[in-house]
Amino acid sequence: MSLLVAASFFTDVRVVAVVGGDFGADERAVFDRHNVDTSDLEVIPEGKTFRWFGKYEYDLNVAHTLDTHLNVFAGFEPKLSDGSKKSRLVFLGNIQPDLQRGVREQVPNAELVALDTMNLWIDTTRESLQKTIEVVDLLIVNDAEARQISEEPNLIKAARKILSWGPRTLIVKRGEYGAAMFTQNEYFAIPAYPLESVFDPTGAGDTFAGGLMGYLASQKTLDEAALRRAMIFGSVMASFNVEEFGTERIQRLTHDEINQRFRDFKRFTHFEEIPFDGKVSSFKSQVSS
Repeated sequence: MSLLVAASFFTDVRVVAVVGGDFGADERAVFDRHNVDTSDLEVIPEGKTFRWFGKYEYDLNVAHTLDTHLNVFAGFEPKLSDGSKKSRLVFLGNIQPDLQRGVREQVPNAELVALDTMNLWIDTTRESLQKTIEVVDLLIVNDAEARQISEEPNLIKAARKILSWGPRTLIVKRGEYGAAMFTQNEYFAIPAYPLESVFDPTGAGDTFAGGLMGYLASQKTLDEAALRRAMIFGSVMASFNVEEFGTERIQRLTHDEINQRFRDFKRFTHFEEIPFDGKVSSFKSQVSS
């Protein structure tokens, strides 16, 4: 849900998903308030919605999966409406890779298709996951998942290996350390927004992806410059998400708040380019003073 709410600040959003009877009026009201199109939301009244259970260490960057209940996702076969099939940008959320690939086949004319996954699918469906990675444009995962997918401990080597399978771009989420983007020829990294208090990191990655994809959908040209700005907006949205439980904070967001944090990012990552002139004595003098 955090992904959809975050994206809705930038563009019109459609959701293709399945929920159980436990997905009630309060949850639907969130979609309604943010104009999320639920025409392709399948409801199984007697079923239960997907659940993930985890815990965080003292270092909130480290999450441990305790249990995953697929519930209604176990038998889900996504069927896109004609409107969804015409989507310009598509985000394949965290479901079984065969299902993700099935959705990808239903949107052959999409300009950009992005993919998310998790350790469960890496452990249990590695071959299928790699096939799915091969047919998308952008993979968005955290640093542990990138290493696990590629079986490479070094993140640079991991990125090179993943990109060799077909995606044009890999974006690695690094929690409080920010995010990094890899392409065949370029590397770009940003910090996370500095916060004194983090209440709940759950959903930060989804909110990052929602802000990123939502901003990209608002742009006519999906070049590297747009991707860099999209990463900043993704980080901005994630920074709000962790301040309260669930989607409570981002539901109350205003565009002024979003733009202020975007400007903050620009301010604290800007530096003046003054190349070193090679005069060692002058450099030493400046340092000692």
